[in-house]
Order: sequence, then C-alpha cells, then structure tokens
Amino acid sequence: MAVLSRILIGAASAVGAAFVGVPGVAAAQPPAPPPLPNVNAYTPVAPAEYSVMDNHWYAFSTPEGLTCVLQRNGGYGCSGAIPGAPEGANLVSGGPGAPAFSTTAGGLFDVVGGAKPLEPGTRLSFQTVSCGTDGTVTACVDGRTQAGFVISPAGSYVSTSNPLVERPEGTHPFFN
Repeated sequence: MAVLSRILIGAASAVGAAFVGVPGVAAAQPPAPPPLPNVNAYTPVAPAEYSVMDNHWYAFSTPEGLTCVLQRNGGYGCSGAIPGAPEGANLVSGGPGAPAFSTTAGGLFDVVGGAKPLEPGTRLSFQTVSCGTDGTVTACVDGRTQAGFVISPAGSYVSTSNPLVERPEGTHPFFN
C-alpha cells in the first residue's frame, strides 16, 4: 500500500508540475488610441457667447446632440448619448485629472437647456482647456496635461497620456 501511495503522490506531483510549468498564452495589447486632434488649430469663438449658469460655465452642443461644458473651476466634459462609449457611458469628463467615461442617472449637463451649437471648424477655450469640432468629430484637450477626449460617430475615446512625459525611448520632447 505504501508503494502505491508513493506512486500516486509522484504521479500527482508530476501532473501538477506540468501545469505550473506551462507558460501562459500572451494576449495582444489593445492598440493605443489615436492622437488627439489639434483643436487649437480651429478658429476661436468668444466664450461670452456660450456663457451659462450665471457665468460659471461655458456650454455648447455638438453635432451628435451632446451638451458639453467648460467650467470656470477647470472641469470639462460632455453628456448625452456618446457614440461608442464603453459600457453605455453617458458622460465623459476631466479636470482636474485625466478624463474618464462614467454613467449618470440622466444627462448631467442637461440643466443648461438648449446649449448653442459650436460651429464646424471652431473651438471654445477657457484657461488651459479647448474644445472644438470639425462638424463630425468633437474633441476637448487640456493643454497643460495634453489629456483629453474625442467624441465621434466612429467611436469615442479618452487619451490620458502626456506626450511630453511619456516619450518613446530615444526621443526628447524638445530636441529630436
């Protein structure tokens, strides 16, 4: 009986070692989001024309029907039916800090009520944040951190990387 126990224990150990020694299957990393568009290349509009909430916010509507807000405290975001948002998120917002998608009970910025549309090829800026549209894609970028988000019928995404800090090896942010 002792011999049989030793054989079974040895066999079980060999099987266990075989599983432990099997390398895991590597999954491909998801592709990095494309770079944020240069919204500062768009024509600036006067923030006063988009002032709401007793001058605490600047708000506009997008071609997709979302309401976007730049807050005087540095926060910014868009709410509504965001195309391609993860898990059906209806809000993308940032500042301070990197932007992120989230879900709220209703359109967070709907309190603005009928925000003025931002015309194609224009941008609305306050402090370091600029939001602009080409008529199809709407993007907001914080110039201080280079983080921002893109809302597009083809899909929406956030970019939290700072190209001045997160550089490919062998490159320099000012000298190449």
